[in-house]
Amino acid sequence: MKSQPAKSENDGLPNGLSAPARRALVQAGFTHLEQLAGHSEDEIKPLHGIGAVALDQIRRALAEKGLSFMDKE
Repeated sequence: MKSQPAKSENDGLPNGLSAPARRALVQAGFTHLEQLAGHSEDEIKPLHGIGAVALDQIRRALAEKGLSFMDKE
């Protein structure tokens, strides 16, 4: 039986994101990068599997699309 890749290239989340970070985002309802732009880093940081490296990857991926995390209110 052939194993499935951890993610598809078009799953909407940044390439290179670790499996734990990807699972944490999906379990929290984030399936596309653009959805993260509607939230602050402080909302994303507590998710299990999201560390400094994952936040940096997400920040850079958002910036490539002209997006960013929301500022704190």
